[in-house]
Amino acid sequence: MTVKSLYEIFESKIPVSLREEWDNDGAMCVPDPEAPVKRVLLALDVTEEVADYAVEGGFDLVVSHHPLIFRPVTDMNGENPTPRKLIKLIGSGVAVFSFHTRADKVAGGVNDCLADKLGLLHVEPFGTDKLGRIGDLPETCRLEDYAFMVKQTLGSDLVLFSDGLNPVRRVAIVGGDGKDYVTEAAKAGADTFLSGRLGYNTMVEAGERGINLIEAGHYYTEAPVLRFFADIIVGACPEVQIETVTSNTIAAL
Repeated sequence: MTVKSLYEIFESKIPVSLREEWDNDGAMCVPDPEAPVKRVLLALDVTEEVADYAVEGGFDLVVSHHPLIFRPVTDMNGENPTPRKLIKLIGSGVAVFSFHTRADKVAGGVNDCLADKLGLLHVEPFGTDKLGRIGDLPETCRLEDYAFMVKQTLGSDLVLFSDGLNPVRRVAIVGGDGKDYVTEAAKAGADTFLSGRLGYNTMVEAGERGINLIEAGHYYTEAPVLRFFADIIVGACPEVQIETVTSNTIAAL
């Protein structure tokens, strides 16, 4: 399996047609498209620590959710983070694939992985763009109890919740920053909406909107998608060695 052939498989599973116009993802860095892929590193973000780990560990490829290159690169002198990482990766022959908004939307992607991780039943898309997911809990519970379960399940260091005065049974989710989906979640029949980041003003309005809100951390609500990436690789080339590394650099006291 070469870098090029594996990328073509990813493109067939996570088509570029799903990508938002403002987004930049895909084959971020390909020093040699014909290079064999034997070791793959999975990370939500290609931080400098992740890039160093990939180089030092002899990985052939890094697959991430957040793009290695999001804004235009205007220099390659190594003074800024993105060029510095690119210099390291290209110099060591490490390729990078990133799948961002298209992985949010695709069946089996970010939000399906999150719904599965949280044990939601009868899951279906919601929202005008069908990006979000909504499903049912096995049984009704209190908001505080559900928020605690989310914290434990996702490994979040901090979970915020705001009471919309409802018991929790039908939950809508959007991994990452989902503040723009609160109204659509309520219209879809959710009593509770969970996302990575919602913001203070949105959280304060939970009671007025009549929907419980849970903010569980951007990183923690998107990290489950790495399993989806791993499944694609295993399905294409079972002999490839895969390792997942934490890229979260944000801590809570």
